[in-house]
Amino acid sequence: MVKTKDSILSSYQNAAAAQSTNLKSIKENLNKVSLSRLGLFLVEIILVALIINFGFNIFFGLLVLAPVFLFVVLVKRQARLQRELAYASQLLWVYENEIQIIDARKNGYQDGATYEDENHPYVSDLDIFGPASLYALSNRCSSREGMDQLAAQLNTAGTREMIIARQQAIQEVQSHMEATYHFRAELKSHAPEQLAMIKDKLSTQLPEELKFTHKPFLRMYTQAAPFLSIAALLLGSFVGGWTWDVLAAVAIFNFAFNYFHIKHISAVYEGFSGSAEVLGSFANVIKWSEEISWKSPYILALFKQDHPDTKGSEQIKKLAGIIQAFDARLNMIVGAVLNILFVWDLRCAVRLDKWHQAASNDLVHSLQRISDFEELISFATLTHNHPDWVFPEILPEFGLQTTNMGHPLIPADKRVPNDYDLANGPTVDIVTGSNMAGKSTFLRTVGINMVLAFAGAPVCAQTFKSSIFSLVTYMRIKDSLNDQTSTFKAELNRLKMILEMVSKVPDSLVLIDEMLRGTNSKDKYQGSKAFIERLIEQRISALFATHDLQLSEMLEDYPQQLRNYHFDIQLTEGEMNFDYKLKHGACRTFNAAILLKQIGLRM
Repeated sequence: MVKTKDSILSSYQNAAAAQSTNLKSIKENLNKVSLSRLGLFLVEIILVALIINFGFNIFFGLLVLAPVFLFVVLVKRQARLQRELAYASQLLWVYENEIQIIDARKNGYQDGATYEDENHPYVSDLDIFGPASLYALSNRCSSREGMDQLAAQLNTAGTREMIIARQQAIQEVQSHMEATYHFRAELKSHAPEQLAMIKDKLSTQLPEELKFTHKPFLRMYTQAAPFLSIAALLLGSFVGGWTWDVLAAVAIFNFAFNYFHIKHISAVYEGFSGSAEVLGSFANVIKWSEEISWKSPYILALFKQDHPDTKGSEQIKKLAGIIQAFDARLNMIVGAVLNILFVWDLRCAVRLDKWHQAASNDLVHSLQRISDFEELISFATLTHNHPDWVFPEILPEFGLQTTNMGHPLIPADKRVPNDYDLANGPTVDIVTGSNMAGKSTFLRTVGINMVLAFAGAPVCAQTFKSSIFSLVTYMRIKDSLNDQTSTFKAELNRLKMILEMVSKVPDSLVLIDEMLRGTNSKDKYQGSKAFIERLIEQRISALFATHDLQLSEMLEDYPQQLRNYHFDIQLTEGEMNFDYKLKHGACRTFNAAILLKQIGLRM
């Protein structure tokens, strides 16, 4: 069955409804457990009251222990249900977020505004980052590293071989779409910086911080301390008297020994505090990536540094167990007892050092894969949600041919697709037309689809074949009061950047929307003409949108190097209609006079 946008939306809605039902069931079970705990507490009070009234005997003693045992069981069940509730809530959020993206194009993940850069060759002009951007439409990353990798893919074009490999990888991830929702749910509640912090802790900080555990006496004593404490406790229990002093001496020494190393212990623990649950989530998503028999070379390369005999998910679970034990120090009473009797913090530090020496390098590679898969999942989800988009053919030699190419950020019901081909060699294509007729949108449509194509993602078109171009744009030129830069100066700076870039990169594609707006019409025309001639001289491809019809007349002097296209308007009984379709030749119908007349001005 061929998937449509409606069927995909319906599948998300069904999944969200099922998850809502599951969430309600978990909450009901939690309420039952809470009531049961309260009931057991009341039973325990009644039993204690009976003992006070009738005296203690074995029967009452066993009865008193029974509610305590059941209470412990219920506490564990409640903790498990709370984890299930948190996970179910996150999974529901994932489904509801997809519904919201399809319905209203509002994404709960970050929109990438921090990656905006007006000095970049194209990201500011093509709406790559920020609100209502390509990044905002695509992003499904929770970790900062995943977001950085997604931004990097949209910032630069890969090689042809890399793009093709990424296409295969994204399609393979898409074939496991249902599992990716669970992958994202596991990561959703964790801070974006958590993954990077743990990686940095394991790879750079811990080796130095754990050196203190290498002392022979510390190693020996942390092994012996529990046996000494237990032996002293048993001795005091059976012999009594002065033997309790032995336990006191052991406890004082343990406290002092632990306190002597408290600075080192705290340094080791810093960054891991309360992260056992986070590590458990990381273990689950890593395990998912390990259990699939991946075929695409791009994904297989992500596993090439793994140790063949160990799995990252197993190692991270061991780390989570150590950190969970270490977390006992967060409870002042429990932590104090464990450290006095067993030098608990030191034992955890030694366990962490043994684990670190055996597994940390492998785990860092496994943790890196989390962000790798987040980035791939982002594009796989984009692919899944837009079944009418296609993966482009990346040409080995110069070329661009598209049919029914539309702007991916315009809703499908408002989007007007166009066909467009480059000539066999570089040309400057001048696009003239009326205000609001579609010139700027068309330039951005070409550019943003190329950004998707060069990231290995699908494009908003029926067919799309393209060689790899270095995109550079000139569209939204802004002045700057802070830098004391006028609009014209900002335009000159941008033109200088373009000229420097195209002189170094022959496979550039320049997209220019109305050049030199900050100067007079004569200088604007002469400057634009000189710029076009420079591009022709250097054999650089360009799309040049302008209102200046004189520029279209350059075709007479450059019939092989220049082509004219236009967007026009249709006038029906004085009303303007736009079809937003690209047509050959220069524009002959403009709308400025009509628009001015509507506000009371006549030309």
